[in-house]
Amino acid sequence: MATWIWILIVVLALILGLVGGFYGARRYMEKYLKENPPFSEDQLRQLMIQMGQKPSQKKLNQMMHSMQNQTGKN
Repeated sequence: MATWIWILIVVLALILGLVGGFYGARRYMEKYLKENPPFSEDQLRQLMIQMGQKPSQKKLNQMMHSMQNQTGKN
């Protein structure tokens, strides 16, 4: 085979590997964040207390719901 064919094969394999790796890593991170959300309700409650707010259960539920909607849309 000619040298240019080998170079073409290597370049195509590199491009396919990069694209496949990107989408594989993206899918893995989406799954990880869905299973392990960045904030739990207790962490959110502590954050609100540190900011000087009195967190009610209704407000916590609203904030958790809005955070879940944002992560679901992205």
